[in-house]
Amino acid sequence: MTEPTSPTARAPRWVTMFGPIARPLLAAGVPMGFNGLLTVRGRTSGAPRTTPIAIIEFSGKRWIWSPWGDVHWVRNLRAAGQATVAVRGRKEGVAATELDADQRVGFFRDVLGPVARDMPFGVWFIRTFDGVDLADPVAAAVGRVVFELQPVRQVAELGDPPSEVVDHDVTNLR
Repeated sequence: MTEPTSPTARAPRWVTMFGPIARPLLAAGVPMGFNGLLTVRGRTSGAPRTTPIAIIEFSGKRWIWSPWGDVHWVRNLRAAGQATVAVRGRKEGVAATELDADQRVGFFRDVLGPVARDMPFGVWFIRTFDGVDLADPVAAAVGRVVFELQPVRQVAELGDPPSEVVDHDVTNLR
């Protein structure tokens, strides 16, 4: 489950340019589709790091995924195990469970595939901008990281999640 996918993964430049624009809008509660904010403590600094992220909801469960592998927010969340998500101005503490390889295949086949097919241009967007072919969930799962999110109240032994939503340097988005 904590199998590193790539030690040098980097999000594309357009993603790092999108963050400073999306962060204040999402923090203000502006609806932006599946997008919300993920705030997680930095694995080295302990400082809260906030990143815009797509939160996939399906059949009463929630997931987040990294199309670009082991980017900084993934490594921070893996180390912390918990975070705060903010969607439309509402914050919630969550515990994050990283999916193993077989579970990731199931996510792409049974969750993201159906969600994308229900959205206009969803499959095209994910293929074009995220580089993921949902027609091949086995290949889609390779080198990608997926976490299932559970409300902290259901896993109280984890303690208090970070609750601040702060802005930070764009270099921390990767």
